[in-house]
Amino acid sequence: MGVEIRVEGLTKSFGRQVIWQDVSLTLPAGEISVMLGPSGTGKSVFLKTLVGLLRPDRGSITIEGRDVTRLRERELYEVRKLFGVLFQDGALFGSMSLYDNIAFPLREHTRRPESEIRRIVLEKMDMVGLIGAEEKLPGEISGGMRKRAGLARALVLEPEIILFDEPDSGLDPVRVAYLNQLIVDLNAQTGATFLIVTHDIASARQVPDNIGLLFRRELVMFGPRDTLLASGEPVVKQFLHGRMQGPIGMAEEKDAAQVEQELAELDAGEHRGPRGGKGASGEGVSPRLLPSPGIVRPPRWEAIAEREAEVWSREGVKGA
Repeated sequence: MGVEIRVEGLTKSFGRQVIWQDVSLTLPAGEISVMLGPSGTGKSVFLKTLVGLLRPDRGSITIEGRDVTRLRERELYEVRKLFGVLFQDGALFGSMSLYDNIAFPLREHTRRPESEIRRIVLEKMDMVGLIGAEEKLPGEISGGMRKRAGLARALVLEPEIILFDEPDSGLDPVRVAYLNQLIVDLNAQTGATFLIVTHDIASARQVPDNIGLLFRRELVMFGPRDTLLASGEPVVKQFLHGRMQGPIGMAEEKDAAQVEQELAELDAGEHRGPRGGKGASGEGVSPRLLPSPGIVRPPRWEAIAEREAEVWSREGVKGA
């Protein structure tokens, strides 16, 4: 099962450049969380800090009672065993077959016999739909298959936390849809805590239990999916609905007067438009992805469904 990650007052800078400051949130055990934000807001830096690859300037990251930011290298090595990471490009070794790529962590970090390694590798390859591709090289397969191979490798040590660094980058919309379903299914099957950094709005609206948004060097919001989707916070509305109107500009932040004018015009348009099936944001609500048939839903799903139904009812949303 997954474990909780509690982040308090986290601040990170490179020289004089502050990446983000005073970030506090709790990633619930076993749930899927997504971290959003415009380019350059330090989402990948946040992932690297969680796993101890980067040290923050201030703050704490508590996992199973241990503050990752204060651990010595040997202690940090033990905590890192809780993590599996899917990098943007899959980070596969080009000269190794998919089988050997996926087996690599088991051979490097355990003393299991090859017979057991084979069982585990084939089990994970089956989970991500790669049975039959064992002998292929990374250069011989599609980007989507490389992502799935990287995900299988992240799973072989049975991690309790899995970090996804823009898993949808470089994929077409159809492959992104398949990958999203795979992520939901794997979470239901493993019970691990998932944190996904992504720019894909459709993924952010359909996949997670929780959503966070980094902007202007701070965490604007973090909370349940339904709370963020129904939020009236200008930057949250702008990002989740991919609008030009709002605080986020093409290259830099907009001035306050411009933002105020844009939002006033946008709100006036929303009030003139039809309200059926829309929430506080004035947008239709994307249905949550469910685990595939035959995969048992985690116990939290019933409580989440009831909470979301209450939120959508309160916001006047139908059929969400």
